[in-house]
Formats: sequence, C-alpha cells, structure tokens
Amino acid sequence: MFDIIIKNGIVIDGSNKSKYKSDIGIIRDKIEKIGSLENSSAKKIIDASGLIISPGFIDIHTHSDISVINDPLNESKIFQGVTTEVTGNCSYSPFPSGNDDPNTLKEELWEKRGNADDPNTIWQWTTFDEYANYIEEKGTSLNIAPQVGYAALQIASGSVENRRATVDELEKMKKLANESIEQGAFSLSTGLSVPPSAFASTEEIIEICKSISHYENVFYVTHAREGAGRHISKIEEAVEIGIKSNISVQFSHLAITDWRYYGEGPKMHKVFEDAEKKGLDITYDMYPYTAAGAGLDQTMPLWSHSGGIEAFLERLRNPKQREKIKKETMDGIDGLPQRWETIVISSVKNPENKNIIGLSIEEIAKKRNLDIGETVMQLTEEEQAVVSVIFHNRVEEDIQCFMDHRLAMFGSDGNAISKYGFYKDGKPHPRFYGTFPRILGRYIRENRSQLSIEEAVYKMTGFPAWRLGLKQRGEIKKKYFADITIFNPNTIIDKATFENPHQYSEGIEYVIVNGEFVISQGIHTKEKPGKVLRRP
Repeated sequence: MFDIIIKNGIVIDGSNKSKYKSDIGIIRDKIEKIGSLENSSAKKIIDASGLIISPGFIDIHTHSDISVINDPLNESKIFQGVTTEVTGNCSYSPFPSGNDDPNTLKEELWEKRGNADDPNTIWQWTTFDEYANYIEEKGTSLNIAPQVGYAALQIASGSVENRRATVDELEKMKKLANESIEQGAFSLSTGLSVPPSAFASTEEIIEICKSISHYENVFYVTHAREGAGRHISKIEEAVEIGIKSNISVQFSHLAITDWRYYGEGPKMHKVFEDAEKKGLDITYDMYPYTAAGAGLDQTMPLWSHSGGIEAFLERLRNPKQREKIKKETMDGIDGLPQRWETIVISSVKNPENKNIIGLSIEEIAKKRNLDIGETVMQLTEEEQAVVSVIFHNRVEEDIQCFMDHRLAMFGSDGNAISKYGFYKDGKPHPRFYGTFPRILGRYIRENRSQLSIEEAVYKMTGFPAWRLGLKQRGEIKKKYFADITIFNPNTIIDKATFENPHQYSEGIEYVIVNGEFVISQGIHTKEKPGKVLRRP
C-alpha cells in the first residue's frame, strides 16, 4: 500500500524535457512509482485532474536564515509551492561565529543591519552543525539549504574595517569557511555592495575561494558591487574570481539598476557566454519585479560604514563628517544621483516612524519640510542605521530578457514569513509572497515570457538542484524525495502588491515536503516535515 497516490495529473518532471499524464505513488518520504496506479490502494488519494504535478520549487536566493525560526510554518513561500529555501546569500549567514558566543554575529550582522531577526530569538549555535540541529529540533515546513556568508567570516575574524584583511584574519576566515563547507554548507556567498563584505578586495575573495574550491560541488555566489556603469564590470569581477579560484559561480539577482543602461541585457549575457567559452561554469538568478528591496544606508558612501554600525552612527554625530556623508550621498554613487521619489520606506523599527511606511524619501522630506539630504540623515539616526526601503529602479524589458536566457534560474531574494508574524507592521517587497506564481501566471500564462511552462518549471526545480548538487531532489523520478508541488495552471497567480504585500498566492493546491502534506486543498496543514539539507 502507498501512503499517497496522486492520480490523473499532468507531470512536468523538472528535467526541461517532459510533460505527460501519469499517476504517482509515494511511500514514506520517497516517490516509489510513476505510471498507472489504477488498482492500487493508498492512505490518501489525490485527484489531480486538470492540475500540474511538479517537483517542489527551489528558491535559489533567499534570506530566510532566521525567519524560518521566527515563522516555522513558512507560509509566504509554502503558498508559492516552494519546498526548499537556499539561505546564506549576499554574505549574510548566521554562522560561523568563530567563538563560543554567537551574540556578536547576531547583533552586528542581523539586528543592527536589519536582517529580519526578531530580538526575542535566542541564538544557541556557533557553527553550521549547531544551527542545522537547532532548526530541525524546532521544526520547519520546508527544507533549508544553507550557504556560508563572507560577512560572517569577517565578523568572526575581526575584519570589519575598510582595509585589507590581515594575514591572520585571512587564515581564520579560511579555517571557518572550510569548517562550514565540511559540515554541509553549499557555497560561499558575498555581498559586495554592503559592508563589511564590500570592503573585501577581489584578491582576498580569490584567496578564500581557492581554499574551498577542492570540495566537490562547492561554488561561489555573489551579490556584486554596485556603482554607475558597473553592470558589465561587476559580472567580469565574478568571472575573474571563478576562473582564478577554479570554482563555479552563481551570480545573484541579475538586473540593471542604472537607467542609462536599460536594455543592455544582451551585452551582459555576452559576458556570461564568453566566460563559458573559457571553461567557467557560471549561472545566475533573477526575480520578476521592477523594484529591489534593500537598506537606505546603501545610498551612502562605503567608507562611512567602516568599523560597524556604532562607528557609522558616530560619524553622523560629527558635524564635519556628517556634511561629507550627506554631500556624497546626494552626489550619488560614482556621480549618479538617486531618484529619491522612487525610494519608498518598507519597514521601520522606531514606533514613531510607522506613519512613513509606504512613503517615498521625497514625500517624507516635504512632510518634514527638510531637504532630501537632511531627511536621509535624520531617518538613519532615528532608525539606528537600519531603514528598509524599496528601490523602484528597473524596467520590464530587462526583466523579460534576464528571465528567458538559458543560464537563468529564479530566486525571490525574500524571506519565508507569515502575514501575522515579525513583518506584519511593515510593507516588505511582494517577492516574499509572489515570485514563483507571478512567473507562472503573469509571465508564462500571459505570454510575456518566451519560456514554455516546462522550461519555467525546470528553472524552478531541476536547474537549481543541479547547481546545488542535490541528490534525489529537483525532479519527479523513482526513489527521489517526495518534494512535490501541485498547481492549477489556469489560476496560479501572485496577489501581493507593493501597497498590500501580505497576501498569499493562489492556485497552489497541494504541497508535499519529504512525503508529508504541508498544503492540502489550498490549506496549510501546520505540519513541519522540512529538513536542513547538506552539500553531498
């Protein structure tokens, strides 16, 4: 007898090749049969007539490292059909702390930098192993595939200033990176537009990557450096690191944010394709929105962040340095001024500032009767340097260009949360709730994209599983783990908007994680069968 039989559905198996009608039989956490099960019995039988049976979606780029602890039912992602979250992106991971006290890492990298850590969360781990065990003991509704973040290595080694790391600091970073990879972390990530990761030179990153490149399936993932006109050179830096380190590369959330270069996606693709010709294994991820989510502090000069949050705030209190920071902020990165009317507050920590959520920086300046520069400085001080904002800085033409390319896979750059949890009072980016149904509904069904539904599902399942080196996941195959999403191709759609982001997607009928139902007939079962996956 099977535990679950799924009957009469159309299977898209995640291989970018097949779509066929079939039944699927599941015993415990594995797929045991694909084919006719007309005379078979099961504890639960699902009629999937008119529905698509797909591997569970793998979100290749998330920041759910701590939100899976705060919101272990993971509703915003489960209702998208996501069964695996890849965490530790943009240099941020909650391990390793490098000592017996994780509070320094917790405060410097998460609480003070606004990485969605509930202050009531108690960190009881210092290593990947301890973090993984903590999550599995607590329980989560989906799988987690952690990466080790470069910034965590810097904080653990003391390399947080705008300077080259010392020999001793580099050696400690190498040691901690290797320990994390050996314990199961899938890759090393950098966030080269945000401190302290942004202080790292290309040569330093190469040295750390070289130290881990001998491990099977390990790769380097990068949120690249920002700056006017860097849309080409930032890819070239990633290529240089990959080639000189002999390591595969995953480029994070590919986009064009400089209005002067809109439409130049094909030129960026050529850099990837040329790197392939040189023998580099390189791919990228993207998300289907014309806006990004980040911190307001990223509009300020990098040097001002040297030494951590307290040092940054101290500079703002110094009249001369404050004016210097303000001037450079208004001049813009590499001389390209920000469009302040397009930068909107998404969340705040200071209760007195709740009334500005949803307003642009320009609107707040008018409301306070201040110039833009002083408004930015005040907000930064009032929020202790953590001001979460939405940057409306992209165009639809580029989104479609990056989505359709063969090297693209999909990542939300968002968190697995609930609409009643830690984020409930803010307006997070709708990508938290809608990325995957948005692609299948607005782009595939409405024909904005050139992709077929089979290709889109492959980019959500088999392709990221290949990048991670996951065994027995990412495809519908016998003896593979039963991570399965069943959706209605005619109704699947995102509902979250920038004005009202806390809305779950529709059209996901069933989600099975490791052989257990997490969504059944569109309702969350409250089960938590997720596991922390480890690099094979």
